Amino acid sequence: MPFSDDWKGKTERLILLLFYSTGMRLSELMNLKPGQIDFANSQIKVLGKGNKERIIPAAEDLMEQLKNYIAERPAASIAGSPLFVNEAGKPLHSRTVYGWVNARLKQVTTIDKKSPHVLRHSFATHLMNNGADINAVKSLLGHSSLAATQVYTHNTIEQLKKVYQKAHPKA
Repeated sequence: MPFSDDWKGKTERLILLLFYSTGMRLSELMNLKPGQIDFANSQIKVLGKGNKERIIPAAEDLMEQLKNYIAERPAASIAGSPLFVNEAGKPLHSRTVYGWVNARLKQVTTIDKKSPHVLRHSFATHLMNNGADINAVKSLLGHSSLAATQVYTHNTIEQLKKVYQKAHPKA
């Protein structure tokens, strides 16, 4: 989907990519600061629910985009401010980010829910569908119990049924 080349477009694109690539919560993204990004180790440190800290690995392409975004941040950005700021260097509001995600998801899907959490859910579901261990997904999402992560297994079960039907001689 196309994004404008202005600051808003760059910010919007990176936010969507970050949600889907990391499974981050909206609150985690809103509080993310440039200093929490470890470029040398390709990982992002977030503070989740209950002030629990977790490390999320990130793809090289995402890290490169984060590096470029930080380099282009408006000069008016206050030191120690959140990563995502508007053109004036002021922190974005969560309502703004939610609205951007909602509008973009309306362009590409007919599902009822269109929120940052949908991208978190997609992150987890795609990991599970591609063979990720449920305990690893639990850690990546910052869940305290496995029960919270098991909600993402339903799509995996459906995928397993399809594989079984297609591949098993007695199916």
